[in-house]
Amino acid sequence: MHTTPILSEVLERSALRREERRGFLRMAGGAAAAVGGMSLLAACGNDNNGTTPTPTPAPTPTPTPTGAINDGDVLNFALNLEYLEAQFYSFAVFGTGLASTMLDGVGTQGSVTGGRKVTFTDPVVAAYAREIAGDEIAHVAFLRAALGNAKVAMPAINIDGGATGAFTVAARAAKVVGATGTFDPYASDENFLLGAFIFEDVGVTAYKGASPLLTNKTYLEAAAGILAAEAYHAGLVRTVLYAKGMTTPALRTNAGLISDARDSLDGSTDDDQGITSTDTTQSNIVPTDNDGIAYSRSTGAVLNIVYLNNASVSMGGFFPAGVNGAIRTSAAN
Repeated sequence: MHTTPILSEVLERSALRREERRGFLRMAGGAAAAVGGMSLLAACGNDNNGTTPTPTPAPTPTPTPTGAINDGDVLNFALNLEYLEAQFYSFAVFGTGLASTMLDGVGTQGSVTGGRKVTFTDPVVAAYAREIAGDEIAHVAFLRAALGNAKVAMPAINIDGGATGAFTVAARAAKVVGATGTFDPYASDENFLLGAFIFEDVGVTAYKGASPLLTNKTYLEAAAGILAAEAYHAGLVRTVLYAKGMTTPALRTNAGLISDARDSLDGSTDDDQGITSTDTTQSNIVPTDNDGIAYSRSTGAVLNIVYLNNASVSMGGFFPAGVNGAIRTSAAN
């Protein structure tokens, strides 16, 4: 894939912010640690309709080291997930993926299945999408620069909304569409928002959950900055979904179904939340516990969601051949 003039503009506008964030890592030296990533959609594996996607054999997966997980491993886990998010937003906003110069690294480099430009009808949604796309592309550039030669390559990614695409498999399992229906996140503003809702909510919980894995305080501060950006994105997406749901109640219902589906994948606790209160009488823009604190997900729980499986597996869903790096297996739930 090749970058476009629009992508070049985005990267130029983000250059200063990237340099400031890289400075955090340079001060501490070495390859680092941002967090367990961000991403994605609703349920599969042992889901409500009993279907399990057939995994694609992984081409020469990156070997798992025998030693303990270090900060660099956590940073690479985050990079895998940022590849996924950045590709989704880049295609939706610009109609093209990340530049080929942003894909190489350790492990098997894959390609992207699916993805296309959204014809936005709401200028507010279009403006928000463009801003988020710029941030997510900058996150990939930042993490790759921080890791240097230790960075992992982009693995195979499925962001297709067709009949056999990962978005459709997830939406069927969540009952957002029927057993033979399709879910195309590029078909409308509303579908795009539902896809973005998945990515951003998971990203916030993943970055918070990964924070105890970091040993370097400078890396932790940098990770907190990315977490804050993801939280702004998530709150924005939830707010727009709620507002549009005032006239289109199905949007609020579908957001709740996606939330329930994530819960069915990531463990026994019921902590994921939709965009309304339990009695649907008020908004729920910030999903928190009784103390007003956002909850966390482990790396295994994050992989359950992006692999669309509630078992211990190493591939599937949005990553048909798995992720690259040391952290690559989902949790058994």
